[in-house]
Amino acid sequence: MQATAYTYVPETRTGSVLLDDGTPVEFAADAFDAGGLRLLRPGQRVRIETRGEGSALRITLVTLGTF
Repeated sequence: MQATAYTYVPETRTGSVLLDDGTPVEFAADAFDAGGLRLLRPGQRVRIETRGEGSALRITLVTLGTF
């Protein structure tokens, strides 16, 4: 699934993305670390992997999208 980076806090390696329908979803440091990224800028297009649905949706991986 793809999304757009919305926020990123370098000190904690946490942030949020906006899904294509505009829904914001937060990610934890473990999801950021799993993607091997060093930095994320708001507005960047990213690929995410998720687990769960609705309010239980959890991002398990954040990495740069490839087109």
